[in-house]
Amino acid sequence: MTGPKLNEKSFVVGERAGTKATAKYVRSSASKARVVLDLIRGLDVKSADEVLQFTDRHIARDVRKVLASAVANAVNNDDQDADELFVVACFADEGPTLRRFRPRARGRATRINKRTCHITVVVARMSDERIEILQARQERAGGTAGRGRPQSSSASRRSRVERSRKKAAEQTGEDTTAGDAAEAAEADEATAAAADERDAVDTTASVAADAEEAAAEGTAIEDTAAEATADTDADTATESEEADVANATADADEPAEGSASDEADAWRGGSEADDEGATK
Repeated sequence: MTGPKLNEKSFVVGERAGTKATAKYVRSSASKARVVLDLIRGLDVKSADEVLQFTDRHIARDVRKVLASAVANAVNNDDQDADELFVVACFADEGPTLRRFRPRARGRATRINKRTCHITVVVARMSDERIEILQARQERAGGTAGRGRPQSSSASRRSRVERSRKKAAEQTGEDTTAGDAAEAAEADEATAAAADERDAVDTTASVAADAEEAAAEGTAIEDTAAEATADTDADTATESEEADVANATADADEPAEGSASDEADAWRGGSEADDEGATK
């Protein structure tokens, strides 16, 4: 007759203390697994999972998988609430040892033992008194803000809904604020662009007016210069005409005087010749 399974916290023959999960033939020694299992024995499943998550042991990953499997079995097969479970028992049994050999000096060989183990985790529902204590401790710590403390499914659901609604409201407010700021920025940019366009138009108009005034002044200066040039040409033409008239008059007078003087010289020459002949 099989006795009670004391390692599973079952003190009555045929009684099942909780829901268990087992991982067999894990490639690690049982002594290494027991070091990690001692850390989570008696903890609620949430705290046990956090401890295994941050335990710097290679076997902790395998133990964490076994814990998750035990919780899933309790939820799906026994209709338990995952937030109300705790690790009632956990142990590691030795499995078969794989023997390998290593060559050594002088033709000898030494044996290498590759050990395996079977890891078992048993979870069960906490007592009502413990659940009340944990809930009261959680409320004193700030409601759902306490870390590592179990919550009921309804409280957990309510807290998630509240956080989701709060986050959505914050995002909506941020989006509205961002939209208003964007619209204001666009309006400012449009106003600035319109002002720049008006300034550009005014500047173009003033430049065009200045150019027209400069062109008008240049035209007046050219007209004045043309008039002065015309007056100068007229004066020059008048002076030229007067000089031509004077030259013509002088030319007309010179031949008459020359002929009279020639006659006088000729007369004088004839008289002298006569005188010389008479003397001879």
